[in-house]
Amino acid sequence: MAHTQHKAHAKQPVRARVLTCSDSRTPETDHSGRLIRERLEKDGHTVLGHAIVPDEPEQIRERLATWMADGETQVIIINGGTGISPRDSTYEVVDRLLGKRIDGFGELFRHLSFQEIGSAAMMSRAVAGLCGQCILISVPGSENAVRLAMEQLILPELRHMAWLAG
Repeated sequence: MAHTQHKAHAKQPVRARVLTCSDSRTPETDHSGRLIRERLEKDGHTVLGHAIVPDEPEQIRERLATWMADGETQVIIINGGTGISPRDSTYEVVDRLLGKRIDGFGELFRHLSFQEIGSAAMMSRAVAGLCGQCILISVPGSENAVRLAMEQLILPELRHMAWLAG
């Protein structure tokens, strides 16, 4: 079956959660998390919840495990903690959880980012894949990065990915 036929079958909205990993964001300053939720809802998806956790591996892992175990969450979009600074640990947590990687996501994200910000795009460790049947998508925390990921990669394929994963 061609990808266009797959997409034709993938019409159901998804049930998603949004996790912001940051030592400095608050509910008032979490513009990227808000943007993800708004874009998901505008596209007809259900946002089951959202949270902000510090960039602490154990807290990130616990939150993801709780959400993945609820039986409702199909997709978790994580923002923040994907850089190379000593405090950026989101990538390591997500990478260890993935049973199947969607390598093209990170590759395409960095390619598109390069077109916008140049060589600094190589330091992004955006990653996506499956943990069981739950899709995990991890993007940088900047609003521009979130907008790029949501508009050009995530929303165009989200229903399709969820249909294939489920």
